[in-house]
Amino acid sequence: MGEGFPFLDIVLFAMVAAFIILRLRGVLGRRPGSGRSNQGTVSRQRDADENVISLPDRAQASLDEADQEYASEEEAVVAAGLTEIRLTDEHFDPEEFLQGGRAAYEMVVTAYAVADDSVLRQLLSDDVYDNFTGAIQERIVEGHTLETTLLAIKTAEIVEVGLSSDVAEITVKFVADVVNVTREEDGTVVSGDPDIAQEVTDFWTFARDARSSDPNWRLVETRSPQ
Repeated sequence: MGEGFPFLDIVLFAMVAAFIILRLRGVLGRRPGSGRSNQGTVSRQRDADENVISLPDRAQASLDEADQEYASEEEAVVAAGLTEIRLTDEHFDPEEFLQGGRAAYEMVVTAYAVADDSVLRQLLSDDVYDNFTGAIQERIVEGHTLETTLLAIKTAEIVEVGLSSDVAEITVKFVADVVNVTREEDGTVVSGDPDIAQEVTDFWTFARDARSSDPNWRLVETRSPQ
């Protein structure tokens, strides 16, 4: 029959090739737009996506770690300052101090509202006393009255501590719910709302001679968040 593939062999090769192509197309699918649905492939991809676990954002994680480290450093500084005061005054107790600080906060806020000079004189340093009484006098001259209701001291936290020449200074961050209403002489509301409480944040610094027999602390500075 001569050289080359016999005709029957050619036919068999063609049938085998056609069979392989059909199997490959069945497994891989056709290109988009060829008229064959690609839904099975999309479904498998969706299932695979649902099993993927999202990793935390590295940048956010780094920020959170930095915040925790900064907070830890602040706590360490405060703890060291409290220890230094305790070494100077063996009777100093931070928990008792905070209890007294809460009581002082309530007494000063109330005394300021009702212009109770005797309480303010007892608890405030000279500079703070002058500032408070000056504001009270301005209120009186304008014919206004201040109604203050301290609903709750939500938190009281020591945030700064210092000791210089035996004078200890401790700053407490107070967060409280307060209702403040300023009225005219006839009762007309000038500012505030008697039915709405505001969350107030204050930083109060108390000081005393750590070697003195007088256990009382005086308020030497007040400030609000920047």
